[in-house]
Amino acid sequence: MSEQTVTPGEAEATAAPEAPPAPAPHALPEGAPPLPEAPPPLPEAPPVVPVAADAAAKPPRRVLRAVARWTAAALAFGVLGTGTAFGIASLERTDVPGLATEGDGRWGYPELTLPALPAGSPRPFSPGNPAEIHHADLRELLLPAPAGAKPDKKLTGGWISTETFLDAYREQDRRSVAQLLKDAAPRHIAARGWTMPDGTTSRIYLVRFNSTAFASRMIDDLNVGSSAGKPLARTDTTDLDPAWGSANDIENLSSFVFTEQAPFGAEHVRQAYTLAGDTMALVVHERPGKRETARIPFHQTLILQNQLLA
Repeated sequence: MSEQTVTPGEAEATAAPEAPPAPAPHALPEGAPPLPEAPPPLPEAPPVVPVAADAAAKPPRRVLRAVARWTAAALAFGVLGTGTAFGIASLERTDVPGLATEGDGRWGYPELTLPALPAGSPRPFSPGNPAEIHHADLRELLLPAPAGAKPDKKLTGGWISTETFLDAYREQDRRSVAQLLKDAAPRHIAARGWTMPDGTTSRIYLVRFNSTAFASRMIDDLNVGSSAGKPLARTDTTDLDPAWGSANDIENLSSFVFTEQAPFGAEHVRQAYTLAGDTMALVVHERPGKRETARIPFHQTLILQNQLLA
């Protein structure tokens, strides 16, 4: 048997092709770049909240819609509630249903303003005015009449004579009061009066003296203090008003407040004297009949008049 010779080309052609070796697990194809040990960092971007890979599934859309509806409703009620509270806070108490209060009988006085002073003149109780002199026109310091008042034809808010002022006292006492006025020598007397629809008559007298000493002496000579002093016209038994308290007093002023006690005559009278520096004020309210003169408007009148004198 002859020996057969196989050329290299024939051997390669006849030999079974070898299977290429299986790549190792996770091996890369030949020539591919190697994987980095960690993924490269992402480029800078606005921060976001990372979500974990095992985060719970998103809630169904209907749940989100319900939450959105409740949130909108809460915001709407919050805005509505805020607006309502602001509206109530900005109203007067009597404008809010359920909080209305009945009128307490106060009179409707206009807004008060202090009169202008002469150039360089201080207020009566300022540090630069130790004599406590009122430099403003005394007539402009009179309290104006309230709404609904019928003006007094004799007491119109201007100057009055000593005789007109003496009409405020009982006839049998006018001579002695006239002598007191003569001794004290007041500079001016101004007065205003009116009558309200319920029949209450109001009179305010302002008497200015040359100094605080003369005004204080007049109060003392009238015996005003623990008693009402010289009786006013149409009065009987008058005593201190127990309803007047120190909370009603105004700094630098001294007020002596009295009311007629039962049984009284054809009228009920309330009266008050105020010492305000060089000026003495006399405020009188009287009402015909057996009913007492209302306390609240009397105190209101006195307080407002005192504020103008302070």
